[in-house]
Amino acid sequence: MANHKSAIKRIRQTQARNLRNRYYAKTMRNAVRNVRKMTDKAAAAEAVKKVESMLDKLGRKNVISKNKAANLKSKLAKHINKLEA
Repeated sequence: MANHKSAIKRIRQTQARNLRNRYYAKTMRNAVRNVRKMTDKAAAAEAVKKVESMLDKLGRKNVISKNKAANLKSKLAKHINKLEA
């Protein structure tokens, strides 16, 4: 158990950050999953803009790595290009 005041505060901060990061990571996974389910090219292209923005933001904040964000964006772009208009 932590004995120092600063260590106790660190534990609190880490728990709050962990919870927040888990929420955003789960939200991101659901958004990516929903875009992959889409079959209409126009709707998917519109939705992917928001998802790409979310991925960039999470990559900057180190919730996910920048490379993972880039890989997901690339895969989503490929998926949308395959869709019929």
